[in-house]
Formats: sequence, structure tokens, C-alpha cells
Amino acid sequence: MRDVRMRGFAERADVEDVDRRLRGLTRPLPPESVPVLECAGRVLAEDVSARVSVPGFRRAAMDGYAVRAEETSGASERSPVRLPIVGEAYPGRPFPRGIGPGEAVRIMTGSPVPDGADAVVMAEVCEEQQGEVAVREAIAVHRNVGEIGEDIREGEVVLQRGRRLRPQDVGVLASIGCASLYCVRRPRVQLVITGDELLPPGSVPEGYRIVDSNSVLLRALVARDGGVLLPFELLPDQPEIIRAALEEEGADLVLVSGGSSVGREDHAPRLVAELGSLDFHGVNLRPAGPAGGGRVGDRLVFLLPGNPVSCLCAYEFFAGPSLRALGGRSREWPHRRARRELAREIGSQAGRTDYVRVAIRDGRVVPIATSGSSILSSTVRATGAVIVPQELESIPEGAEVEVLLYDEDATPLEPEV
Repeated sequence: MRDVRMRGFAERADVEDVDRRLRGLTRPLPPESVPVLECAGRVLAEDVSARVSVPGFRRAAMDGYAVRAEETSGASERSPVRLPIVGEAYPGRPFPRGIGPGEAVRIMTGSPVPDGADAVVMAEVCEEQQGEVAVREAIAVHRNVGEIGEDIREGEVVLQRGRRLRPQDVGVLASIGCASLYCVRRPRVQLVITGDELLPPGSVPEGYRIVDSNSVLLRALVARDGGVLLPFELLPDQPEIIRAALEEEGADLVLVSGGSSVGREDHAPRLVAELGSLDFHGVNLRPAGPAGGGRVGDRLVFLLPGNPVSCLCAYEFFAGPSLRALGGRSREWPHRRARRELAREIGSQAGRTDYVRVAIRDGRVVPIATSGSSILSSTVRATGAVIVPQELESIPEGAEVEVLLYDEDATPLEPEV
């Protein structure tokens, strides 16, 4: 491997080529059994079929009276049909027998409908008087009765493998009696944060030392993308210590932040190459040009630049999609998207992909003036980002662009530029 420290990159990989390589290296991890109470957000590793019908009994869809529908024929406000009330039914406490001709049973929503009854008259069109119910409206057979299997039929495929489970999905799974499910195992992620100048998060910057923000940023991104973060600590720029960290087992994916560029203290690329393979280092991407990646054992390793915006950019392009793929999720970026008109030209360079922070002001897209890779506050002031593909040298004012929105809210913020 050519040592690029203090020399720079002789050549850089294109973003599309790196993405294509990573797609070939990432497959969903093996499944594991997950209790139904904990499977929201997980990805199903198997089809789930119903072993029972839901509902498994005929149940009332309204509060009212269980009756034989034909016996309400001709009922009206002026000429109600009167039926004796012979009992009542509650959820989990059915009426103990079937109803006979000319009888009614007071019934609550969700209660079993007694045998012999084929409809439920809602309480609003009835009136109780001295043990009888006066029905003031005729009702059709099966009205307000949930039939067996009306929601889900036994044997029906309820959810298919590859689905990321939403809260309502988990509710359905519970309703058919699932105690646990096989889901794709969540990827385990190791952070290797290096830098002699770093203070731990929660510290106050002092002298020539700065507070590590990348670990905080990466923790949130890993959680967003379904990973499980392993315990970690900040490491000094000492090769033997970084080597030991890279040799640790237990992770599926390793994120190295710092020490990945071409400076004399950037040891990580050489160590990854020595311990495994350095598949790419240096990318035609701004602001994450020094990004790299490879493998150590069966672990994917991503070299993320120490500059915070570059770290974010490299994660979003390379590490994030790979992490999601390992967990069975889509490689696509998990951002809401909006198409808006560009208020000012975005300059770029042919052959390079640009990650441009933008704001939306008065419905138009405005590039953030500060473009430095260490200015993390620019991402706070931004509504989102626009990706300029490598084949373009610029995007002109007035062009419609797609914005990857940072916020999850339905209405994006419009911060000052």
C-alpha cells in the first residue's frame, strides 16, 4: 500500500464505484428471536402467518342489544318493537346461553354475541322500560356484528419478511398470539475515536484542546439506522493503541473518526491495510475527500474524517447505507425529500460529488454561505442538503433541486442563512 501521509492522494475513487463495492459486501445479518414487546422498529426475517382467526368469535361492534334481526322488522319511532331483556354480555363475560325467539340481550362493544342473535341494535335507537327494550329502528342481519376472521383469517400471511415493523404492525402480531419473532440481528457498531487534542463530551474547551463532537453525532446516527453501539473511549494518536482497537472482535461494523487523512498522525489507513484490506481511501467527494474503508476480519471498517461535517458526509454516503443493509433495512438515505427552486447557483466541479448544505427561505433553496468541513454549526443552520452529482459542474439559479431534509417534522424549518 502506498503511504499517503504528507503526500496526498495519487488518485481518488468515485462515489458511485465505492457504493457499488459496498453493496456487494453488505447482506442482512442472521436472524435472532425477539420478544414481540421489543420488536418495533426491527426488520422481519420471516413471513408471519396467523395461527388463529381474529376475531375468533362473533363480537359486538356497538353498545346496544343483541337480537334476531327479523324480529325488528317494521320498527319505527311511532311503532317500536318491544323485546324482553333476558341478560347481558360484557367483554370476556358472555351471556351464558343462546337467545330464544322474541328475546334481547344487553351487550357492550367487543362482547361475544350470543348464539341465536344475528344483529346488534345500537343503544341510541333503543329505550329500556321495565325490563324491556323498545327498538325504534329495523336492523339488517349481521349489522354491528364482527364475524369470525373479519380482521384476519387463520393461515393468512399477515406480514412479509423484510418489513420494518411499525407500532401498528406489532399490535397486529400481538393480536394473533405471537410471543416472539425472528428478526434480522441489529448490527453491532464499534467507535474508534482518535485524537490527542480531544476532550470527552461534556467538557469545556480549554487551551488548544477541543471537545469531541463526532462520537455524539455518530451515536445518534447509529441509533437512527438501527445499530447497537458498543462501549468505547477516546484514544490517543498512538499506532499500537489504535491497532489494538481495530483488532477487537465483537462488532459487525467499525467507525474510525479521526486519523484517517494524510497527516503524519493519520495511522488508521495503514493499520487497516496491515490487519485486513483497505478497499478505498480518498474519494471524489466534497467535503469528505479523505474518507476510506475496508475490512478487518469479518468487520467492515469505515474511515471517517475528523472534521465534523466531513464525518457526517462520509457516514451518510458510505457507513450509513452499509449499516442499514446489515440490519435488513433499505440502503436509501432515510430523509424526507422536497423539490424546490434554487435561489442561487451552486458551483461544483466535474468529476466530484458535492454535499451542499442548504436552507429553505420563502420556499426557495439557498446554499449556506459557510462551506468549511469543520463548521458543524452550518448543519444546524441548514434545512437539509443537496447532492450535486459528479457529472455536473454547477446547478444554475432557478433549477429545481431535491433537498434531503434534516428534520423529521412534516414542515421543515426555514432558518436564517
